[in-house]
Amino acid sequence: MNLQYSGEETITADKATVWKFINDPEQVGRCLPDVVDVTVHDPTHFDAVAKVGVGPVRGNFKFKFELQPSAAGDRMDMKITGGGFGSAIDLTAGADVIEAGQGTTKLNWSGQAVARGPVAAVGGRVLDAQAQKLISQTFANVRERLSAASG
Repeated sequence: MNLQYSGEETITADKATVWKFINDPEQVGRCLPDVVDVTVHDPTHFDAVAKVGVGPVRGNFKFKFELQPSAAGDRMDMKITGGGFGSAIDLTAGADVIEAGQGTTKLNWSGQAVARGPVAAVGGRVLDAQAQKLISQTFANVRERLSAASG
């Protein structure tokens, strides 16, 4: 099952602050919804355990993350693989980091997910809603944390 999402977050922080935050694996990992644990391996790789509930498939899923920042400092891509309970999920997400003026920055983001196993068999709408939550809530949490820190 293939799913695609996109959105935008306006953050009350300058671009340099946003860029520094989204390049920090610990900070990004803590923005995942229902995160249980984050283990940082190096500046671009970390693992996270999150509580997942899609229909009858519920429990902790383990994910491996790779941050892929652009050399120009204007785009962050992320590769995510993982799963649990016989299910596998592959996600790619990315955001353009755009100076929006007056001390604000926009993240124009998109994400794609591919699910296999029991989690994919649950049904399109249930999985779609959960994947949408995971991706959109992560970017919203980035906005909330940065806006709170700069306010």
